[in-house]
Amino acid sequence: MKKPLLIVIIIIVVIIALPVINLLRWTFQTKKPLDIVIVDKTVSTFERVKHKSLNWILTHDRFVKKEKKSSYSYIKDYYGFMPARPKKAKLWGRNDYRLADIIKLAEQTDALYITDTYGVFFNDWYQGINKSRRSRKLYGGLNSNDNFLIKEMKDRDKLIILEYNTFDYPTPEYESYRIQERLGIKFDGWTGKYFTSLDTLSEDFPVWMTAMYRKQYKKHWTFKKPGIVLLRDKSIIILEEGTHVNKMPVQIVTDTANCKKFNLPETVPFGEWFNIIDPQANTIISNFSLSTTTAGDSALYEYGLTKTFPAVIMEPKVQRTYYFSGDFTSTNLSMYTSRIKGVEKLKGILYTEKPDDFRRFFWLYYKPLVSSIINQYYESLTTE
Repeated sequence: MKKPLLIVIIIIVVIIALPVINLLRWTFQTKKPLDIVIVDKTVSTFERVKHKSLNWILTHDRFVKKEKKSSYSYIKDYYGFMPARPKKAKLWGRNDYRLADIIKLAEQTDALYITDTYGVFFNDWYQGINKSRRSRKLYGGLNSNDNFLIKEMKDRDKLIILEYNTFDYPTPEYESYRIQERLGIKFDGWTGKYFTSLDTLSEDFPVWMTAMYRKQYKKHWTFKKPGIVLLRDKSIIILEEGTHVNKMPVQIVTDTANCKKFNLPETVPFGEWFNIIDPQANTIISNFSLSTTTAGDSALYEYGLTKTFPAVIMEPKVQRTYYFSGDFTSTNLSMYTSRIKGVEKLKGILYTEKPDDFRRFFWLYYKPLVSSIINQYYESLTTE
């Protein structure tokens, strides 16, 4: 056999063998029994992207359900909106916990992760509907049962992780007030997002924002460049790149101590929705930082806002309640890769450097953060 052909054969064998070897390494890892309640009310597709990346981490880190010792299914193992097949029929159901079940659920469960409570709206679910304006809610919003479960879990010092939109629209005002009080934070209603293009012809651009702008400023929407949009009730602020913000305008910044504790980078770009909260007595793990110009600082100051605000906070005493102020979990990953040990070492080829490639945020920030939190919590349970 000629030497070049032999080299090619060896390379092919290695390429095929490595995933198999790492699959076996993952299979024979020690399972970590941990019962976690996952709540996702925003499941507008069968991909279930609002909690899929969480399931990826649970599977990859070998967390399993205590009773069956099996990995968590992103298709079945959650509470919330449940799309039903056939896909064309646009059928759906709901998996909710009843009030009578909450005490028992809190006692038997180790952790609670509410990934998204925004819900599913008519225009999101039914095809052929004009998506340029908001529509009526089919399902969603934090309710009294959710609030009660959070309370019971917190009273038992269980791990609780809540994400962006937990207390914003369409959660009723009273329930929003209750959860803010329970978390020890204050939310004045400001949310925002970086858009790679503010052109109304861009794909998935929320055209309804232009009507808000016209009503507030009495002029037409003329923005075309990338930029940040900040919203609250009937108020809207546009921070356009070049005028109000510099390139890569939204960053998550973490101090040295928390970088070490949670295995995080010092800075990472963020391109999804976020909200602006007052953390009060909570411990800040990471901050959002807007790269504003002098004009951008003035625009924020007019509304009492600053360019730095919390991205991740932690309850300071027991240190088992976390709030993520951004839409962190929205990454559509292949669950097959979660069963390959060491796959994170290939992260450089699993995402691009484009600012709108959210996979980059998953590998650099979300995965190490959530993996650290859950693994540290699991270790604390085993030593109690």
